[in-house]
Amino acid sequence: MSKSVKTVIIERHGGPEELKLVDLPVAEPGPGEILIEHKAIGLNYIDVYQRMGLYPMAMPLKMGMEASGVVMAVGEGVTHLKVGDRAAYASQPPGSYCEARVMPAKTVCKLPDAIDFETGAAMMLKGLTAQYLLNRTLPQGGLHPGDFILFHAAAGGVGLIACQWAKALGLRLIGTAGSDAKCELAASHGASHVINYSKEDFVARVKDITAGVGVKAVYDSVGKDTWSKSLDCLAPFGLMASFGNASGPVPDMSPGILAGKGSLYVTRQTLFTHIATRETTQLMADDLFDKVTQGLVHIPIEQRYPLAQIQQAHRDLEARKTTGCTILTLT
Repeated sequence: MSKSVKTVIIERHGGPEELKLVDLPVAEPGPGEILIEHKAIGLNYIDVYQRMGLYPMAMPLKMGMEASGVVMAVGEGVTHLKVGDRAAYASQPPGSYCEARVMPAKTVCKLPDAIDFETGAAMMLKGLTAQYLLNRTLPQGGLHPGDFILFHAAAGGVGLIACQWAKALGLRLIGTAGSDAKCELAASHGASHVINYSKEDFVARVKDITAGVGVKAVYDSVGKDTWSKSLDCLAPFGLMASFGNASGPVPDMSPGILAGKGSLYVTRQTLFTHIATRETTQLMADDLFDKVTQGLVHIPIEQRYPLAQIQQAHRDLEARKTTGCTILTLT
């Protein structure tokens, strides 16, 4: 392998024009690390947050949180991976927008032979997010077959996976999206009901669908634009689970509002808390791999961009021109 690799960095927070493709050296892995040569790279909205400064990061910053590839070298103490293994990850620290990298091994998982590299790159961050939301971020009493949940941005990368996963669990997922085409896409992936929020009042539609009861949980990566109305969609003791801020940060809120709306629960989740240990990461990944290899969850790769077109990929992602999963290619 070359001692330098193509890598995307930013030197300051800002727009897509700050993304630069440069040559950087790659070292040998130290204790607890691996060297991985990438075959495909995932694109995620958290990358936009980091680039813009919503999540401030030290500069210069190597970008990207997700990829798949082949393990080229293994540092001392790494026992779950060996040279030549096919692998995939969603991991801190950032740095996946590159041809190869040295990184911590604990959240890198061996990729089953039945899953190709592009799928592996597209599914880890989004698939593990769907896994922890529907299996680990639960309302009082849990979720059971037949329960209604509301999932915003249902035609996005996490959303289309969640539609399928919810169907496999027997849940009735109500998905929102911003166009009829996106609603149709969510429905084709297993959403029980879809709402075009650009045309319909999603609170009224949710109450109509649930016969006035409301849903047991709302899963929201949109943030500011959907937050207040989402609280009105919940049944008493329902759970509002925030996991993103695509429209901007959620405004400050008095806890008293939750009492008046039915003694609601609110949580702000992040994947990296859930995959903080090697053991938890593997358990969650095994569940994801099982759903994919059984055919219960298909990973919808709808867009591909060469790594050199990373600025355009970010522009399209921010403009909501993408659906499903997006990958960056290296050939």
